[in-house]
Amino acid sequence: MTDATGAGSAGAGGPGGSEGPCLQERFAPDNACFGCGPKNAKGLRLRSFLRAGGEVVATFRPEPHHEAFPGMLNGGIIGALLDCHSNWAAAVALMQARAQSSPPCTVTADFHVKLRAPTPSNADLSLVARAAPPSGDRCTVDAELSCGGKVTATCRGTFVAVKEGHPAYHRW
Repeated sequence: MTDATGAGSAGAGGPGGSEGPCLQERFAPDNACFGCGPKNAKGLRLRSFLRAGGEVVATFRPEPHHEAFPGMLNGGIIGALLDCHSNWAAAVALMQARAQSSPPCTVTADFHVKLRAPTPSNADLSLVARAAPPSGDRCTVDAELSCGGKVTATCRGTFVAVKEGHPAYHRW
């Protein structure tokens, strides 16, 4: 499923039928992050897309090895999905606020996940992240994970653009 901006489905390890490159493929094709790195063959390989209006969206299809127990997604995987997806929303918001052509490398300063309901592992999951206007080198993001229209987890995090000398500075 895609919208007018190319936002579309994604899945663990593959494009899931989406059109065009995701944010990760476009801006960090050599990134090996467990949650969103295109180059991490054993990672989640989340694919996030910017929608008109500033929302960042993704669809993720869990695999059996992501389960906490049969039929339910592991909470750590939920946290990784929300963290990485929110980080990309912050990076794009900072890029746009600075009128740059590529996002700064950002890292998580803090994030808080609320597990609101069990998250099925046998269905497509939807992620939506909304960034607040950045303040200096920081951006706060609210995100949610849902399945079949039911929100199963939410997250609020603060993400920081790193400067030269930080270990993550050149990861993108």
